[in-house]
Amino acid sequence: MNILLIPIAPLSRTKSRLRKCFSKEQLKDLTIAMFKDLAIKLRKVDCFDNKIVYCNSVEILELANQFGLIGIKEELTTPRKTFDQVINDLNHIALNKYDATTTVFTFLDILLISAQNFYEISMLTKTHQLVICPAISSAGISVFGRNPPDIIPTFFSDNETPSLLAMLEAAKEVKLKVAIYDSFRSGFDIDIKQDLVLAHQYLKIFDLVKTETYAFLTSNLKLGLIKKNIKNNRKLKI
Repeated sequence: MNILLIPIAPLSRTKSRLRKCFSKEQLKDLTIAMFKDLAIKLRKVDCFDNKIVYCNSVEILELANQFGLIGIKEELTTPRKTFDQVINDLNHIALNKYDATTTVFTFLDILLISAQNFYEISMLTKTHQLVICPAISSAGISVFGRNPPDIIPTFFSDNETPSLLAMLEAAKEVKLKVAIYDSFRSGFDIDIKQDLVLAHQYLKIFDLVKTETYAFLTSNLKLGLIKKNIKNNRKLKI
């Protein structure tokens, strides 16, 4: 069974790095908008036997069911689980309850990802033990697939090494067959203030202006970008 897995943080904790940009209520609305857009895209994707959303928030789980996704409630703990532990828990559910033979993990804030990207990543996962799409703005991971699902752990919670580098090094040590999925659309995510401004522009560039996320950013985003140095696009001022 080929399973798509989507872990989502509780709405009360969502996108904490962006709290200087939006209120908690706005961040909740942004998360719901991003989820609706992802769910609409996934209606066009039939290469997965099941698509599972893992979240503690009732609002997200109810929306998942409305869009034909499987919603599973995450049980919160004290102290909080690390992100790697959350991923591992969801992976165990896919293995033990849904007989997963391959899994693909995607995340909520990959706004530009297309249905075609999901098909291509799924195909690569059938012929490789590990498939990784590097994040555009960091040494992180935006999407990854594993075949079988427990062949290698994740390293999102590593205190020193970025997740992309740590996972590739671990895969090299055990000689896994690895595919790097090179995709701007699958690699762009929202983590910091600058990403919000770029996201608003990229959604226009890729003709995604009818999305819930674009509507939210158009109504709520009060930021823009200019170049700090006329000769350098890398140094931007918000």
